[in-house]
Amino acid sequence: MEDKMPVIALIIGVLLAAADQIIKYFVLTYLQPVGSVTAIDGLLDFTYVENRGVAFGMFSDMRWFFVAVTAVLIAIIIYIMFKKKPSGKMFYISAALIIGGGIGNLIDRIFYGFVVDYISVSFFPPVCNFADYCITVGTILLIVYVLFFSNVMKSEKKVNKSNE
Repeated sequence: MEDKMPVIALIIGVLLAAADQIIKYFVLTYLQPVGSVTAIDGLLDFTYVENRGVAFGMFSDMRWFFVAVTAVLIAIIIYIMFKKKPSGKMFYISAALIIGGGIGNLIDRIFYGFVVDYISVSFFPPVCNFADYCITVGTILLIVYVLFFSNVMKSEKKVNKSNE
């Protein structure tokens, strides 16, 4: 089963990207004309935003730079999955989320020149999308994996202890 994990993670990533694009199709078709809809008063709105930057709209109008960076990062994760084959399902779950979200937003940047954002929660001001949440959760899981479950940090601890 462990040797199938890279393929499974890649398939899940593609399915997440497909889900993201389906959601964005409906956002472009039905939400864009009205601009904003309240789903849960005081908590959740769906607001159409064209994000031409990255997180929180920073570094706007650097479309092709972000296309290149995203493609390279996705390629690195895929390389690690298939060549390094890390142990632990948490790595592959995080990789699937990051790949899926990355591909979803990459498609937007290539075809629209911006990322379609639409989720607005009252306690987190920036408007985001499903892909953004996939990337965020995947990145948090990856950090937890690297810090607590991978051999990367364990080998560092061993080196430091042997030097004392």
